[in-house]
Formats: sequence, C-alpha cells, structure tokens
Amino acid sequence: MENVHWIRQSKEAPPERSSMAAFGSVAVVPFQHKKLSSVNYSCRYFYANGWKKKKKLRFQRKRWIVSSTCPPEETSPISVSFTSAPVPHLSHFLTDLDTFPHPFLLQDATSYRPLNLNFISEQDGVINKVVWNKQEPQNLVVYPRAGPRERIVFDPKSVKAAIVTCGGLCPGLNTVIRELTECLRYQYGVVDIFGVLQGYRGFYSKEWIRLDPERVDAIHKLGGTILGSSRGGFDLNKIVDAIVQRGIHQVYVIGGDGTIRGAAQLSEECRRRKLRVTVASIPKTIDNDIPIIDKSFGFDTAVQEASKAIDAAHTEVSCFPNGIGIVKLMGRNSGFIALYASLSSREVDCCLIPEVPFVIHGRGGLMEYVAKCLSERGKMVLVVAEGAGQEYVGNDPSVEQLDASGNKKLGDIGHFLYEEIESTWKKQGMEVSMKYIDPTYMIRAVASNASDNIYCTLLAHSAVHGAFAGYTGFTVGPIHGRHAYIPMTEIVTAQKQVDLRDRMWSRLVNSTGQPDFSPRNIPKGFQGPCNIYSSPQSSQESIL
Repeated sequence: MENVHWIRQSKEAPPERSSMAAFGSVAVVPFQHKKLSSVNYSCRYFYANGWKKKKKLRFQRKRWIVSSTCPPEETSPISVSFTSAPVPHLSHFLTDLDTFPHPFLLQDATSYRPLNLNFISEQDGVINKVVWNKQEPQNLVVYPRAGPRERIVFDPKSVKAAIVTCGGLCPGLNTVIRELTECLRYQYGVVDIFGVLQGYRGFYSKEWIRLDPERVDAIHKLGGTILGSSRGGFDLNKIVDAIVQRGIHQVYVIGGDGTIRGAAQLSEECRRRKLRVTVASIPKTIDNDIPIIDKSFGFDTAVQEASKAIDAAHTEVSCFPNGIGIVKLMGRNSGFIALYASLSSREVDCCLIPEVPFVIHGRGGLMEYVAKCLSERGKMVLVVAEGAGQEYVGNDPSVEQLDASGNKKLGDIGHFLYEEIESTWKKQGMEVSMKYIDPTYMIRAVASNASDNIYCTLLAHSAVHGAFAGYTGFTVGPIHGRHAYIPMTEIVTAQKQVDLRDRMWSRLVNSTGQPDFSPRNIPKGFQGPCNIYSSPQSSQESIL
C-alpha cells in the first residue's frame, strides 16, 4: 500500500495517530491542543529549511508539513478496460506482405543512426485519457505509439514517395515538407521523393517536382509552401490512377479536416484496389480544432503573431481619448487563438469566441461593458474570433454561399461590431476613437517559430516511421505529449472546441474582467452552442 500523504499548515499542535481518519485517498487529521510528547508514532517531516527525520514531531516556525503512513480504511480496486484504435494496416488486405530490417540495423548504413536501437514495439500504445473519474466508465482507447519499427514493409531503395499540401496557408508547412524529405532520405535512404504542386488537383493536372535535401535545406525559414496549395480539385479516381501510373508507394498529405477527409477516401480506394500504397496525413489547421491530438502545428506561431496585433491595438487606444480597439482573429468554430492570444497579452478587456453566445444591447450586454471600460480606464481592447456572433451578421447574402472547401462563408463580425459600437456612442453624443485590426493573412503567411519548427519535425518523422511500418489511413499527433497513430476516420468526425468548463476559460474571464457571457448551468461536456459532431447523413462537405 502506498503512503497516504497529508499536508496541512497550522499554529496548533500536531495530532495523535488515533485521531486520524481516512477520507478517500487523503488522510484527514483534526488538530488537538495536546503536548507534543503525546505523539508517539514514527513519521517523516520537513520544514522550509530541509528534510529531517525524528521519532517525534516537533513544532518549528509554526508550520507543520506531515507525510504519514496511515492508509485509508476502505479501498476498492479499479478495473481498467480499453479498446484498441482500428488503425488500418497493409497486412489487413495484403497477404504476401514482405518485411525488411530497419536501415538503422544495417552495418553499412549511411543514414542517421540513433545512439541506441530501442525500437517501438507494436504492443506500445498511447491512451486517450490520463485523468478520469473512478466512478464513471473509462472508455479508454489505445492508439499505436509512433516511432521506428524494427521490421518495415518497404524496401527503402525501391520506395517512391509523394508529398502534397492542401487548403489554406499555415505557419510550418515548409518545415513539414523539409522534414519529410530529410527523414525519407537520411533515415531510410529513399531517393525518389516528389512534390505534388497546387494541392489535390496537382496529382493529375500538374507536373511534379523532385525533392531532395539540397532543395529543401532552407525552406523552413520561409512562409507559405513551396509546393503551392489550393482548395477543391479532389477527383478520387484521377488521383489514384496518377499514383499507380507513377509507381508511388507512400503518399503524405498535409492539410486540415477537409483534406484529411479526402485522404481517408484515398486510402480506402487504395485498399479496395489492393495497392501496396500507404497514405499518411499530417494535420494542419491554424485554428487548432483537430480533435484527439493536443494541438495542430502552426498554432503556437499564430498565437505569437496575434499577440503582436493585440499589442498594436493597445498602443493605439492608449494614445487617444475613449479609444476602442477591435482585433479580429482566426477561429471559424473554435476560439483557441483568440483565447490564448488574449490570455498571453494581458491587455485585452473582452474576448468573444464562437463557443460563447453574447448579447450586444441591454442589461449585462456588450455595450454596457464597453461603457464600464471607458468610464474606468478610458480605453478598451476587444478581441473577437471570426466565427463569433454569426447570428448578428446572418442577414448578409454572402453568408449563405459556400467556399471551395464546402464551408459556409462567414459574415464579418469584426466590421459589424466596429460600426455598432461607433453608432451607439454617436447616438449618445459621445466621441470615441475606433481602431480595427484584422491580421488574418499576415499570421497565416509567416514562417513558423522555434516551437512549431520542432513540433513539425516530430510530426513529419512520426509520419514516415508509420508509413514504413505499414500503417495507412492514419494521421499523426501527440496525445498527452506522446505521439501516436490515429485513424483518419476519427479525426474527421468532430471539431475540437474550447471547453467552457475548463479552467483555461475561467482564467481568461478573470484576466479580462469581462462578464461571463457563457450559458448558466453548463451541462457536462458542453463545448459551445453549435453542433460540432457531424452525422454520416450530414457530412456531405466538399473535399479540399
């Protein structure tokens, strides 16, 4: 039985052993005003000046910090069950699948070799939860752990690989391209590496380019993608035919949920045709709305750049009387960038995100809070995610249109709030100095920062290791800090949103001082007003 730790500070004397009671896994001890000599059990304690060991407790600096060996009176074993994630593998539909030793094991290997040869076992897994309520069903799912395997299913000398980027720009795209190329070449010895130009349509309508370490050496310092990108253009049969014609064995797709949805169909078609082809995806979305994984690449850079825009707005409003600065940031269905950038800046007075509906006029509304900020501070900085407050701009005819990705076009909530605030105070005869900043495309186009560069490296290498291990139809990402392989079908079933029950949202509200616009009595698991889970009948979106 492990020690039950009990910690308490008090000016009173320490307790007797007989007065200790167990509550859950923490021993609760009532203090008594008795002589110190009445304590007759061995214990271990420490003060601010270091560890000490005694047979009896002593009173020093009016502080007691005790670690006892008093076990709970009642204990109950916890049974844990789990299911394995159904990550597709070539062996599921190819019976004559040969295997080869990993290049690290070859004596004449010229590629990078690790200091040790601790390969990842197929029995290693990463669970989807690290915290749960013991009284509730765990519903644990174990995903294959990412990393190199001792046996691989491709002969590296004969492998041909293709890399494609789709959808909108995001910091880190070039870093992923670079690290995929470097890992294929230096860790596996692959020579034939191709870049597909202009997204999915480039498979059948564009000439491909060869990628090698020399060509990609410095591209991580550039924004955008050297392969170009586009939305739409997904033609399943034409793409698979091009893959077969060019003899490609591994396809690496970099994109968001729409792109991954197309990659899942691509993997399934290769399975149906019984092709020895693996399809791996590296999840890309600046909004950080990919479920299951901790975060998507480019998010850290986006928060860093968004904070600069907030700082600029704060500088502007600080120099003019009644200054009001509005900063519109990315976040179609998820307000992570607005949340983290606002919390990072500490200069934001109000942050509006898609998950939280808000009222503009009336008691407890936005205008009332604006008046309070101007009265108390003489200025205000408001950050709004692009998907927030769409109920106020829904009359815009352009909102009903869909973009090439099948997403509904959003109304400009930032411009709407600008005009609404300005007109409201003008009617009251009060002059305000309005500033509006929309750094969306400036943030998308920058090169990734140091944190994202490292993260992109891990994602790219994990994807290559998974493809050589024979996995297909998978995406890669960290789950509680450990990289794993996740079925694409699980990635595209939902979008991650800000959890309003999480302490991060509470920290934001405490930092800004804004009224909590979130609904009262939030039900468990509530993540916003919109239905983020798409049913099979309703998921008829176009593919990037």
